[in-house]
Amino acid sequence: MKERSILHKMKISEKASMCSGKDFWYTEGIRRLNIPPLLMTDGPHGVRKQKGKSDHVGLNKSEPATCFPTLATLGCSWDRSLIYKVGEALGQECVKAGVSVLLGPGINIKRSPLCGRNFEYISEDPLLSGELAASYIQGVQSKGVGTSLKHFVANNQEKFRMTIDALVDDRALREIYLLGMEIAVKKGQPWTVMGAYNRLNGEYCCENEWLINQILRKEWQFQGLVVTDWGACNNRVLGLKAGLDLEMPSSKGVNDAKIVKSIKKKQLDPLFLDQTVERLLSLVDKAVINRRFDSGFDYHSHHQLAIQAAVESMVLLKNDHQLLPFSVSKKVGVIGYFSEYPRYQGAGSSLVNPTQQVNLLKALQSKNLQFEYAQGYTADGETWDDLVDEAIQLAQNTEQVILMVGLPESYESEGFDRSHLKLPESHNYLIEAITKVNPKTVVVLSCGAPVEMPWANKVNSILHSYLSGQGSGQALIDIIFGFENPSGKLAESYPVHLEDNPSYPYFLKDDHLAIYGESIFVGYRYYDTSGKKVLFPFGHGLNYTHFLYENLKVSYEPKHENNHINLSFYLTNTGSRSGKEVIQVYVRPKSSKAFRPDKELKAFDKIFLKPKETKMVTLVLERRHFAYFHPIIQDWYVESGSYDICIGSSSQKIHLVKTVTLKGDDEKARPYDVRDKASSYYHLETCNGKIKMEDFHCIYNHEIKEYAPRGSRPFTIESSLEDMKSTVIGKLVIRILKKELIKTANTKNEQDPTYKMMWHFVYESPMRVLAMTGGNRINVELIESIIDFSNREWVKGLKKLAHSFFARKK
Repeated sequence: MKERSILHKMKISEKASMCSGKDFWYTEGIRRLNIPPLLMTDGPHGVRKQKGKSDHVGLNKSEPATCFPTLATLGCSWDRSLIYKVGEALGQECVKAGVSVLLGPGINIKRSPLCGRNFEYISEDPLLSGELAASYIQGVQSKGVGTSLKHFVANNQEKFRMTIDALVDDRALREIYLLGMEIAVKKGQPWTVMGAYNRLNGEYCCENEWLINQILRKEWQFQGLVVTDWGACNNRVLGLKAGLDLEMPSSKGVNDAKIVKSIKKKQLDPLFLDQTVERLLSLVDKAVINRRFDSGFDYHSHHQLAIQAAVESMVLLKNDHQLLPFSVSKKVGVIGYFSEYPRYQGAGSSLVNPTQQVNLLKALQSKNLQFEYAQGYTADGETWDDLVDEAIQLAQNTEQVILMVGLPESYESEGFDRSHLKLPESHNYLIEAITKVNPKTVVVLSCGAPVEMPWANKVNSILHSYLSGQGSGQALIDIIFGFENPSGKLAESYPVHLEDNPSYPYFLKDDHLAIYGESIFVGYRYYDTSGKKVLFPFGHGLNYTHFLYENLKVSYEPKHENNHINLSFYLTNTGSRSGKEVIQVYVRPKSSKAFRPDKELKAFDKIFLKPKETKMVTLVLERRHFAYFHPIIQDWYVESGSYDICIGSSSQKIHLVKTVTLKGDDEKARPYDVRDKASSYYHLETCNGKIKMEDFHCIYNHEIKEYAPRGSRPFTIESSLEDMKSTVIGKLVIRILKKELIKTANTKNEQDPTYKMMWHFVYESPMRVLAMTGGNRINVELIESIIDFSNREWVKGLKKLAHSFFARKK
């Protein structure tokens, strides 16, 4: 398809129509010009092609697809090749389903463990996130299917995610929140990038010209399409000028008309529209050229891959007295509702309808292993005395116990954040009771994010399965009984207490502003610098063998301005079992005038070794791996001085160290030194993670926008139902919608995760979002009438309500 030749044949109205979706999942096509619509659908850990009526929250069931482990789980594999294979499989299933673009991967940084959507994201570290995302993208797109890297950028909370203004200083933005996306874009070249709902430093991400055109397109050389998250379009004309190509879902023609009107009034240069349509046509062209009809796979092989991915991603956190692996000849007691009804994926728009699902009990039966089962607690995490008594009795009468605990669905989901890191009290109580009567108990955690473990010192073995997909039960048996050797490593730090997390003083503390006061000190960058004790460090994970690191050699030219540092060392499996080790390379500046973390991950690899086998491991570091982003010159900057290259098996377990000395970028500028103005960033160990606000304002060089208090008049299309909750019409609409959503979710429980997600979406979204995503029953006129009534403009509201009624009748 020749984009320019087709472009010249298009009417302005046709061009504008392509800038928003045809419906919820399809892009707009132009039949007379043979431009087909393209199907986009949710991922990222499975293909969620919905049957029948479409929605964004997983209400209507989707077609069966392989449910792979979530990205939080796959991140713990640290395995590029494995994730590439998962990507290939997802691409094949997209081909079979007629899907042109899979909406993933999501790589927002895990700034806070409270974020309800962390199970969809890879890591707290941008290098690990970016590298694994690039492998995912390459795998999917190798099958002629596009991906959508999301959410661009700083979409790190669910509360007020549609409107929150993320205040991020330049260094944190470049070194933490943009870096992973930069790596994924440059190495993976996704067909699309998805703009986030939120504002960044005062501007909506989907109409931020600096973000989209200057950074993404010019600096990173991104060649693809920028699409909104579903309902993220604020001002369509401003978005078009900023480089936003596609609004999803359909605007029902409203925003198309605004584009045409702006061009006719000479408020919008037609060139912006032509550039956007060229990129849209290029996507169509790419999808048509790469379209395949024979996907050449069977679901059984993908199920086996899902099991393998789960095995390589589960993390053995603790294994005192070598409790694991269990003996296959001894009966095992299995305790916990999750043994029969596992948590194996998250809730929300990523919900996959699995082709099959193997729980722990089925897996035990398939291996002919002897076991007895006790439920222990109910689906919602409650315990009853008879369930606990039955579980304790079972534990007393078996030699080894598998205790399945974790977070119920109602605790973590898209749409809302957690308020604490606690397991249900029933789970904590059960762990204490069972391990007291039988110390040969492995506690298996099923959850998508960190939890507090007040009992950690009292148990011998902890295995974290995260949310490990449809083959989770089989993968657990393979690891627990030693058929496989665990090799997962944590892709995030586990704090002892929620209050220990560096974002805690700022997270969800304001209705309008998300202040990223911790700056670059996210996750292990904070814990390792401040000396704050953690439960389990970043990169931690045990296995059933032992590895010896030795003889690190470093070669480089110290005075060369484009230093490439070649590393080599020997890794030996000294144990009696084959196994895989994740090699982690950190760089530590010996001294710096800029505030910097103690160390940062700069390279990694996963190495397989047979018993007693030795391999030479070689890795390369580039000059930028030693740089920080200099806010004054707006460029990456290497400070002259010495740096430790640290080879470890976690951020806190370093085996080998070599020091190198580099010539810096002195000719560019002086080092970034704000020691006298923002001292708390230099003394994390004494300020206990509480950065002074005046120090944050010193490094934050953007104007902070002022927002009216929530609930204040006049209400606008940007206001939410939460803003209008005290008005008469607001109370009425809220009451009606609650009843409708309870009915739609088919539940009577307001803690039901589907209902909670739907309610938070409806309650917290700007009214403009409800107008675009509310289906045929809700249109712009109806929404505007509600706003007018809330503003006490009764006549104006009645006119719009009448217009809305007759428009829907048509």
